[in-house]
Amino acid sequence: MSINKTNNSEGTSNHIKGCDLLILSLEKEGVDTIFAYPGGTSLEIHDAIARRGTLRVVLPRHEQGGIFEADGYARASGKVGVCMATSGPGATNFVTGIANAYADSIPLVVLTGQVQQEAIGKNAFQETDFFGITLPISKYSYLITNVNDIPRIVKEAFYLASTGRPGPVVIDIPKNIQQKLTTIPTEWPSLPSLRGYNPNHKATDQQLAEIVELIKNANAPLIYAGGGITSSNSSEELRKFVKKTQIPITTTLLGIGSYPEDDFLSLKYLGMHGAAYANWAAKEADLILAMGCRFDDRVTGNTKAFVSKAKIVHIDIDPAEINKNKKVDCPIEGDIHDALKRLNLMLDKAPLQKDFSQWHQRINEWKNKVPFNFCINQKMCSTHLRNLHNTALEEIIMPQYVIQLLSEMTKGEAIIATGVGQHQMWACQFYQFKHPRSLLTSGGLGSMGYGYPAAIGAKVAFPDKEVINIDGDGSFQMNIQEMATARTENIAVKVIILNNQHLGMPVQWQDSFYGGLRANTFIGDPSGKFAVYPDFVKIAAGYAIQGEQVIFKKDLRQAIQRMLDSKDSYILDVIIPVEAKVMPFIKPAGTVDDMVYEIPNKN
Repeated sequence: MSINKTNNSEGTSNHIKGCDLLILSLEKEGVDTIFAYPGGTSLEIHDAIARRGTLRVVLPRHEQGGIFEADGYARASGKVGVCMATSGPGATNFVTGIANAYADSIPLVVLTGQVQQEAIGKNAFQETDFFGITLPISKYSYLITNVNDIPRIVKEAFYLASTGRPGPVVIDIPKNIQQKLTTIPTEWPSLPSLRGYNPNHKATDQQLAEIVELIKNANAPLIYAGGGITSSNSSEELRKFVKKTQIPITTTLLGIGSYPEDDFLSLKYLGMHGAAYANWAAKEADLILAMGCRFDDRVTGNTKAFVSKAKIVHIDIDPAEINKNKKVDCPIEGDIHDALKRLNLMLDKAPLQKDFSQWHQRINEWKNKVPFNFCINQKMCSTHLRNLHNTALEEIIMPQYVIQLLSEMTKGEAIIATGVGQHQMWACQFYQFKHPRSLLTSGGLGSMGYGYPAAIGAKVAFPDKEVINIDGDGSFQMNIQEMATARTENIAVKVIILNNQHLGMPVQWQDSFYGGLRANTFIGDPSGKFAVYPDFVKIAAGYAIQGEQVIFKKDLRQAIQRMLDSKDSYILDVIIPVEAKVMPFIKPAGTVDDMVYEIPNKN
């Protein structure tokens, strides 16, 4: 490893504790914010942070909330998110967040306290083998055993987290290492060179020339762009490429925003709940340009049948993803940003002489045939709502309309974070995303409870931007305690709860595959005493956060406007019918031919 020499300006003494050395190392990486919940084996580090006063600590009310906040911060900003917890239960409360970041390739450095080295392996109080637990769900895990290794390990952790295919890196630090005295380094590590790790693969000129040739020979090409476009900051290069080639583009859930969805070449997203026209285009395409994606099952359904008519180009930084889920014709291991930049230069020198207007026309016909719509069985619509609230059918609020109205009123310029469930799919369908990093959602792991803390993290990164959490009443309650974080830290996140008193996506599956037997998916008041349960407005008031409930469609626009006008945190509880479904819908392991895009009109 090469070394950069610096002076000893960090302190007046040559001696320093391991906890202080850790904070100095974080400062060297440009860290200014850490999401951290204290405990016995991490108090030394909190003490060091407080004494130095250089880092902002956002105090979550649960460790899972903290790591989701760090995740949202990372997704919105593109920086490495940093979080910290104590050993044992504090660390294990991070596990879902680590797995979530690993599935979606989000750069995190996860710091955990550990019991003293002499107690490791002895079932000491609040001891877990966190190094071992996180090996399969992190990009790399460290257990520090030498205080002098702290600067090197921190440098390596940030390098690993942010390069190649990004991901979470864990640093487990025993308490005695935090307390141990050492000397302030006179030399600090520079970028490491790690044996067996090469994040800088690039496509060859021959491979890029082959892509251009395939485009020239295609009549119905389609770009299928994933989260790799966002994580590599390649959105601008992608937009240039689409403009030069006039190839229609669809995205994965994590690729949303990498291309403006109000452009006529955008097909929004594809897959299980993606646009019907995007799925049809994928089926009929004769060339698929897969960029920074992994052919996951929620996109492909039946892998063998997926894009079976097309030649497939797959560009990805991670060689493990190429030919893993889908055999491709042109596999390219390489950085997508570099590949797009060089493809654009090639097309500048030799513009593509190709007319895809007939393909555009065909796709436009599909768009007109089956746009996203407000799917609901009118005969079944919310007897519950009408009985409890005397709500006329025309005054019932459709969840899709809420998202559509929000998109219109924010002009598509807000950062949107979602929980997981029906509301997540409706947000992706009906909000018009124009910018990368404007949708924060748990894609690969599907972690309920993600949306609200992720929105808090995004608002910390961008305090002057409008950040809105679109959530369900089930998902929101999983990290509802983070309202205290938002209030006490003055983080003005807005929340729209699409409240149907049920776990909506499981209900949709029960209606589709289990004969409509609603087993354990009603989360309202079984006694019927309370029309809506719990009362989110009262809960918000308990946290000193303003809130209001909306039942009738005529009141919705003004309520959203009040929320947007507020300078503080705000909870908007919108009552929707449980009969509303997410459409289109392709059953698991199904094909485009199985796609349902309207609800059968039967009980």
